[in-house]
Amino acid sequence: MGSRVKCCYAGNFLKTVKCWRMARGGDLTKNAFNSSELDVSNAFSSNSRRFLTTFTKSYESDTGAQFSNAKVSSLPKYVKIVEVGPRDGLQNEKGIILTSVKIQLIQRLVAAGLPVVEATSFVSPKWVPQLADAKDVMAGVRNLEQTRLPVLVPNLKGFKAAIEAGAREVAIFAAASESFAKANTNCTVEESINRFREVCDAAKKQNISVRGYVSCVVGCPIEGPISPDKVAHVAKELLQLGCYEISLGDTIGIGNPGTVRRMLQAVMQEVPASKLGVHFHNTYGQALVNIVVALQMGINVVDSSVAGLGGCPYAKGATGNVATEEVLYLLEGLGIKTGWTNFMPPYWAMNGQH
Repeated sequence: MGSRVKCCYAGNFLKTVKCWRMARGGDLTKNAFNSSELDVSNAFSSNSRRFLTTFTKSYESDTGAQFSNAKVSSLPKYVKIVEVGPRDGLQNEKGIILTSVKIQLIQRLVAAGLPVVEATSFVSPKWVPQLADAKDVMAGVRNLEQTRLPVLVPNLKGFKAAIEAGAREVAIFAAASESFAKANTNCTVEESINRFREVCDAAKKQNISVRGYVSCVVGCPIEGPISPDKVAHVAKELLQLGCYEISLGDTIGIGNPGTVRRMLQAVMQEVPASKLGVHFHNTYGQALVNIVVALQMGINVVDSSVAGLGGCPYAKGATGNVATEEVLYLLEGLGIKTGWTNFMPPYWAMNGQH
């Protein structure tokens, strides 16, 4: 696909999804991809426009550093975007979304040029009914060879189901909070690690790549602030299990430049930056700020969700993931390559300029 075509496709898609959510009041159960009456005048949030002011004030107050003194040369030249919208973005939606809509969402994200799109999750339908159609979703996207399509699995049973459905990469998730682990997986942190040992052993035998997630890396909705040392311990455990990459998730979006920096410093004592990614929610508008902190510390993998879709079933009040289009806009402005050729800034996408 040519760069201009890819760029146009991406802009129109992001515009459609954002407006779709606004027009439906959050109802994603209807196929709005064919809608022609949507108003796009206010489709994108103002987070990107406020980025520089927000970053400077937050960063100076918490760390005494100034963004204006940061060296651009210290930033990575390339950042891999891991799109989690089809899984993490949709899992908390109240109305059941049509399988065909989920498949089309993934197809459009792939067509737009994203290198990694987390497709779905093979968890129990009892706990996440929105993703009960995981097998059917995989049947509809498994032929998309140009993009990696990992799926989330909670245990060995989920892993086997995912492989049978055609998955070629999986992700596992642990928490840095004991209380969150018990609420989310009904076991302790160490018990969850032991469960995933079986998954990683099976994956290794079948040459399946495994990505690891650590939840609640800054704070927990039950326990409150989380010690950076706990995060480092869990990340190290997942690395030792064989995960090729560890995504550090600020599940309830309470991180700021100071807390994120301290957490990353602790984790990097155990896991190299080259093995880490970051996953921020935007509850307090700090997601873009925190991403820049991570980039300055050597991390070049960022999770995001198209149109900022998302939340957590076990963290009431947490807002969505950082929006993919806003991350791309940020990185484009910093001169960092992402794999998206000639990405259109939100303003141009809104006004139909290709």
